[in-house]
Amino acid sequence: MPAPRGATKRHNTLAPELAIKDQNREVELFVGRATTLFVLVVLMLGLLVYRLLELQLWNHDTYKSRSDDNRIRVQTLAPPRGMIFDRDGRLLADNQNASSLALVIDSVPEPTVSIGRIAALLELSDTQRSEMIARVESNRRPDAPLVVVDSLSEEQVARLAVNRHLIPGAEVVNRLVRHYPYAEIAAHAVGSVRRLSDEDLRRVDPVQYSATEFIGKRGVEAFYERALHGQVGYQKAESDALGRLRQTLDVQSPMAGKDLHLHLDIDLQRAGVAALAGRRGAVVALDPRNGGVLAMVSQPAYDPNFFVTGMSEAAFAALSTSKYVPLFNRATNGQYAPGSTFKPIVGLAGIALEATTWDTVVEDRGAFQLPGQERVYRDWSWTKDNSGGQGMVDLRRAIYRSSNVYFYDLASRLPIRDLVDFAGQFGLGRNLAVDIPSASSGLLPDPIWKQGAKGLPWFPGDSVNMGIGQGDLLATPLQMAVVAATLANRGRLVQPRMLRGIDTPLQNDAEASVPATQIAIEQITAEDWENMVASLEDVVHRGNQGFRRNGTAWAYIGQDIEYRMAGKSGTAQVVEISQGEEYDEETLSEFDRKHAWFIAFAPVENPTIALAVLVENGGGGSSVAGPVARAVLDAYMQKANTAAQQEMVVQR
Repeated sequence: MPAPRGATKRHNTLAPELAIKDQNREVELFVGRATTLFVLVVLMLGLLVYRLLELQLWNHDTYKSRSDDNRIRVQTLAPPRGMIFDRDGRLLADNQNASSLALVIDSVPEPTVSIGRIAALLELSDTQRSEMIARVESNRRPDAPLVVVDSLSEEQVARLAVNRHLIPGAEVVNRLVRHYPYAEIAAHAVGSVRRLSDEDLRRVDPVQYSATEFIGKRGVEAFYERALHGQVGYQKAESDALGRLRQTLDVQSPMAGKDLHLHLDIDLQRAGVAALAGRRGAVVALDPRNGGVLAMVSQPAYDPNFFVTGMSEAAFAALSTSKYVPLFNRATNGQYAPGSTFKPIVGLAGIALEATTWDTVVEDRGAFQLPGQERVYRDWSWTKDNSGGQGMVDLRRAIYRSSNVYFYDLASRLPIRDLVDFAGQFGLGRNLAVDIPSASSGLLPDPIWKQGAKGLPWFPGDSVNMGIGQGDLLATPLQMAVVAATLANRGRLVQPRMLRGIDTPLQNDAEASVPATQIAIEQITAEDWENMVASLEDVVHRGNQGFRRNGTAWAYIGQDIEYRMAGKSGTAQVVEISQGEEYDEETLSEFDRKHAWFIAFAPVENPTIALAVLVENGGGGSSVAGPVARAVLDAYMQKANTAAQQEMVVQR
């Protein structure tokens, strides 16, 4: 029967999903895919095996070294700094243990954040925080512990221990830091260390100073830096993931610096500080036999320990900006007109150049004038009501009465070049010190210098002023101590020196004797030297009711003295006083008043100490500086006598 109209023809085929699968093709496809995967797996395993062989066999040493570098650090160890002793073996500079906070910068994720936490935890000031940041920024060894807080209290150490998990890379380290037991008393004599600066790092051996934070910057500490520093050491240490040291694997110990023994006597140093009694000034005492510096006092001073343990910004500002400049060493760098302490040199120059004799007499009426000039040069005793003057004076009396007129007259007749050359033989105008390189040279002016410095010729009045140690003439207390020692030695010049021995102290000062220079002036005979010493002795000891004119210092220091000393006072004018005007201290500011000088030595017959005292703006040399000199000499002589008595007891 035919199909109805519109009907659809039915196909007799199955739906695709019901079609019969091709088994062979499926197998081929599976095998292909499995083979590809297997090859990839084999290749990957091959690469892993190859990499394993490379790491464990072929490049084992290289990668092991790199691994150890990440876990084991080689650190340099700072050598203990050599100690400094005085002549009797007392410590002037030593090393003390201190707990400090260090950061290993490579192990600190965010140094600024860590510093903030440390500052808050330890309750540090903004200044201390800024200093920590500055140290981190200037750090030259990011893989080594960097000290960011110098000295920690026990409480601060405990806080850090409890909160160490908050500060990765931080550790408390124990280290030796410089310590000065006598603080201000010996600061300018011994010197001090300061933190290494970029300039220091450019001139030192970077290896030897790789673990060092401080370097000698002043005085003995600076001059003998190489001997004091020692040799750097090394250690291998294992650290954890936070950079903290866990154990030490190997150590090559550093070699400590050498110990220094100085001529300095801390008892004499203290006596000088006490005698100055808070006034600005300096005391320098030398052993005239060898030039050893027995005392070097400069006041005011500072505590050098603050430059090691740290100080506040306000404290440093007070030190560095003080009008009394406590950081300035007046003993070696203060340059002052020597005043009448220069007169013995002028007198001996007059003898040497045959411009005067010991018997030559000059009439001192209190004033002096150069021929044809109106300028009047006054004696120190002149006042508006009394012309002063010393009467008829010879050289000896001109010394012990300090007659200005005598030396005005003598200096005006001396060729200035000859006077300068003669004075230079006493160490003026140059630094003769063996181990005080920073000491100033003072100034010995002459016509060539004046023309170059001021564009002016040398006038006769310049010579007149130099005759009493004024004008452009300048000297340091150290130089005037050399002058005193040269007079004590009757013309034998010695060079000042701090060092008495290295490691092993000398047993006596004879071992410390050094070559000395004789003043090479044939006209200065042994008798001339003794006459000058006698004149200087009269300055102190000439004085009682039997004498019409006493020595200038007798009333202040010459009475009740148990030993014989020689000395010379000096009063150096700071500002010029107009002609006809009288010096009135009360009308002048503190810094415009006269400087007080005194040089001395003792015992007269066999001197073992010579000194110079300078009191800035102190006034009269005999009345102000003289008692300071007497106090220091008393302390020295008393100690020497005690030592001599003890030696006699031992010998018995």
